[in-house]
Amino acid sequence: MTRDPAALTAADYLDSAREMAVANRPYLAHLLAEEAAKRTSDPATAAGICAAFPDPTTAREESD
Repeated sequence: MTRDPAALTAADYLDSAREMAVANRPYLAHLLAEEAAKRTSDPATAAGICAAFPDPTTAREESD
């Protein structure tokens, strides 16, 4: 992997998002997936990426 963030591709961000999801880091996975979607030229693919990694703060349920 490169150290220059500008050189990272959508696939790099998506791979990292998957790794963070497996590591139970859903918010970081969501942020990385958002960046992958931004770097994707096909709107349908970008929407699919965002749907696969929803924002966990909007889906969170409060408990006592």
